Amino acid sequence: MRHKKLKLNAVLLLGIGLTGLQAQESINATGGNAAGSGGFASYSVGQLVYTTNTGTNGSVAQGVQQPYEISVVTAIEEAKGISTYPNPTIDYITLEVKDYEISNLSFQLFDMNGKLLQSKKIIGNQTKIVMSNLVPANYFVKVVQGSKDLKTFKIIKN
Repeated sequence: MRHKKLKLNAVLLLGIGLTGLQAQESINATGGNAAGSGGFASYSVGQLVYTTNTGTNGSVAQGVQQPYEISVVTAIEEAKGISTYPNPTIDYITLEVKDYEISNLSFQLFDMNGKLLQSKKIIGNQTKIVMSNLVPANYFVKVVQGSKDLKTFKIIKN
């Protein structure tokens, strides 16, 4: 019985401890990336707290690092007549197709994790994609012709 109580207490303490976890956050004056023959490092200027590590080849100061995003938005040459607006948006975006055959076009709306949220056939030159029911975040709209990806847009939902 005592062993079960000990396990239960450990699980409860662990659960309470995990609910208070938060990521580092800092507002810095500036920052960037530096590269040299020995490697590369990210830096930020203006953080309040930092530590310095010294080794035989030199020293490095650690501070609060800001995440950055790498996103690749693709397109092929023939898809120049496809656009979306407004971006950023609150309620909806308009997907506009100009000078392009729409008979077998469709769009797919994805969240940042790659989960498909919506997929519909494009039936006119302007298609409204409702986003008012989505949480503020970044999304991707992919325009597809059959099985061929034509263009992908990164949409910011406020």
